[in-house]
Amino acid sequence: MSTAPVLLDILVMPRASRERVGPMHDSRLKVFVTAPAVEGAANAAVIEVVAKAFGIKRHAVSVRSGHTSRRKTLALEGIDATQLATVLAGFSEA
Repeated sequence: MSTAPVLLDILVMPRASRERVGPMHDSRLKVFVTAPAVEGAANAAVIEVVAKAFGIKRHAVSVRSGHTSRRKTLALEGIDATQLATVLAGFSEA
């Protein structure tokens, strides 16, 4: 029996100098990617960076909403809400 995916609100920063995740900004996780926001390049980079940060496979991350926006909602499979909260705590602003 599979569980429902966990939703994660993010704010994408395309054309960053390096790829990274965090900190939190207005209850959204900032995701910096070097790819431009052209023809889905930034979305593909976001999926790769978020999967790596959360220790899940790329196919377990999908864009649920905001395909053409910097504000996106991702669906993460293979992770539960407790694990998500633990990882997000590491990205919180001090």
